[in-house]
Amino acid sequence: QVQLVESGGGLVQAGGSLRLSCAASGSVFSINTMGWHRQAPGKQRELVAAITSHGSTNYADSVKGRFTISRDNANNTLYLRMNSLKPGDTAVYYCAATQWGDNRYRSWGQGTQVTVSS
Repeated sequence: QVQLVESGGGLVQAGGSLRLSCAASGSVFSINTMGWHRQAPGKQRELVAAITSHGSTNYADSVKGRFTISRDNANNTLYLRMNSLKPGDTAVYYCAATQWGDNRYRSWGQGTQVTVSS
C-alpha cells in the first residue's frame, strides 16, 4: 500500500503563491503517475496536474501557465507550485497516485485546504 500526506495549504491573497508537497511512503516502488486533484464546495473533484514517473506532465486548462507540478523520486515527494492564484482556485487539494499496470488513482492523501481571498 501507498500512503500519501499533503502539506503546504493555507490562506493567500489573490495573485499570491503557494507550494504544496506530498510525501509518499509504503510501497513507493509501485507508484507510476502522480497527480494533484482539487475539489471546491459543491463541485466535482477535478484533476489539476499530473506527472509520470519519467517526468511527462499535463495540466488542466484552468491552471496552465500558473501551476507547475514536479516530483523528487529520490525523496518520494510530489510538489505543486501555484502562482498567480485566483479565488476560483479555492479548494481542497488532494495528492493521488497510480500504480504500474493500473491507470486509476487508487491511493489518495487526506487533502489540504487552499483558500484564495480576493
